[in-house]
Amino acid sequence: MISNALYWLDKFHIDGLRVDAVASMLYLDFSRKDGEWVPNVFGGRENLEAIEFLKYFNTVTHQYFPGILTIAEESTAWPGVSKPVDFGGLGFSMKWNMGWMNDSLRYISKDPLYRKHHQNDLTFSMVYAFAENYILVLSHDEVVHGKGSMINKMPGDYWQKFANLRLFYSYMYAHPGKKLLFMGNDIAQFNEWNCKKSIDWNLLDFDSHRKMLQLITDLNKLYNENPALYELDHSPDGFEWIDYNDAENSVISFIRKGKNADELIVGVFNFTPVVRYNYRIGVPREGFYKEILNTDSEIYWGSNIGNMGGLYAEKIPFHGKSYSLNLTLPPLAGMYFKWQKEK
Repeated sequence: MISNALYWLDKFHIDGLRVDAVASMLYLDFSRKDGEWVPNVFGGRENLEAIEFLKYFNTVTHQYFPGILTIAEESTAWPGVSKPVDFGGLGFSMKWNMGWMNDSLRYISKDPLYRKHHQNDLTFSMVYAFAENYILVLSHDEVVHGKGSMINKMPGDYWQKFANLRLFYSYMYAHPGKKLLFMGNDIAQFNEWNCKKSIDWNLLDFDSHRKMLQLITDLNKLYNENPALYELDHSPDGFEWIDYNDAENSVISFIRKGKNADELIVGVFNFTPVVRYNYRIGVPREGFYKEILNTDSEIYWGSNIGNMGGLYAEKIPFHGKSYSLNLTLPPLAGMYFKWQKEK
């Protein structure tokens, strides 16, 4: 099996390998009833041979092909999945964040009227976000077998479905962790993914779908151009909450940071269809906060409510910070503000 992995890396020059269903390898009793499995030599449920195989697999593949990625789809709390073997881990480069995926999709699929009762689904991922090198996943598994496409998971009328999805993608791109977006998700395809047919590219004839693709294009560009969105993804130094407690308004806000102190982006996300005027959030420094993304912009098929390109911080302490911004929050929208000394 390891030689087969090396074959794909050598002959086909692939960037890495994802190992499916790692939990079923790690535990002898995974999806088995009492009497259907035999404990290991120490009487435990861990599959010792499989654990050693995974460690050896990761050691050998990274030894022969430095820079490739090995990614674990592992759905339990097994510690150290993405830590080096020399430090007691399994040696994977990254691990799928199944918790974030399940919680956030459960939240975003609810009618906005009820989201205030489920704020924890939106914020709990930050409790463990830096325990592993995580990838946020919206994979093939979420858009097949009757689960519905991403756009069909969204509540509301036709416009609100698109607004919710734009909001959700902006939240995903700002959240710590690498990103995985599956084909068809980027154009808001209504049909479930089908391996036997093409993506519904004809949808790009319609503004709503074409402008969704424009949002993904711009998110990718912003992500690439702003180290604050990726540089410290796996470190708590790269993230700071502004406010996670405003469940009544279903709004969250946080800061992403880069290694350079000047790399600072504020994300604000309004999960209701209500425009919120004079919404104040605390920020850590004076200067101009340029609005570099607004998912409610008309270029993304939004209602074009925003903050006129940005605003200066006021010397009004808020959220435990020395300065604050007095914002207009568009409905069902996410916004990024990039700090700079002057406009």
